[in-house]
Amino acid sequence: MTHFIKTASATAIALTLAACASTYDDTASDEAMMEEDAMMAEKAEMKEDKMMAEEKAMMKEKKMMDAPMVGGAAMYPSKTIVENASKADNLTTLVSLVKMADLVETLSSPGPFTVFAPTDSAFEMVPADTVAALTDPANKDMLTKVLTAHVIAGKVTSADLAAALEGNASYSATTVSGDTLTFYNMDGGIRVADENGTLAMIENADVMQSNGVVHVVNSVLVPQ
Repeated sequence: MTHFIKTASATAIALTLAACASTYDDTASDEAMMEEDAMMAEKAEMKEDKMMAEEKAMMKEKKMMDAPMVGGAAMYPSKTIVENASKADNLTTLVSLVKMADLVETLSSPGPFTVFAPTDSAFEMVPADTVAALTDPANKDMLTKVLTAHVIAGKVTSADLAAALEGNASYSATTVSGDTLTFYNMDGGIRVADENGTLAMIENADVMQSNGVVHVVNSVLVPQ
């Protein structure tokens, strides 16, 4: 009888130890699975973050490729006329004069505006005494008039100009300054003339902005 009790006790202890070991193994297994799940979740999150970063980089690169280049800089349609022009290294004179005439705020407003933007080379062709007169603070009103003679209210693309010229020898538009620009179809392209008859060629057409459109021209358009 005593031997049976001892045997039963040993068996019970063995079963208890086995149960404890089984519980420990299950707990350890659960912890290991939780750690593995956490690692997998972390890896998945890292992979997703990497994919998102790569996608953003690709979208940025695509936007840069889609944006037209002016003066070595990308012109983004999400930026204003002044923001884009300030990045172009061939429009530095124009930007400087716009600031001098206090037109930055105007050309940064919703608009829309159509700007015929003369390059630095275009301003170099203007006589030095005329430039000196325009940049004299006493002649700010004259400078403002000259600059706004390059601006038409509204958004006028090259397609709009081509449509207006279809079947017509010329097309005229009134500028913000109240002066007139006249457009012609010449040599397979559109030319714009000021009131003095000076013709300018559009070098970069339809440079879209958030508040209008810019056409880069190779001559300064001077009102009478």
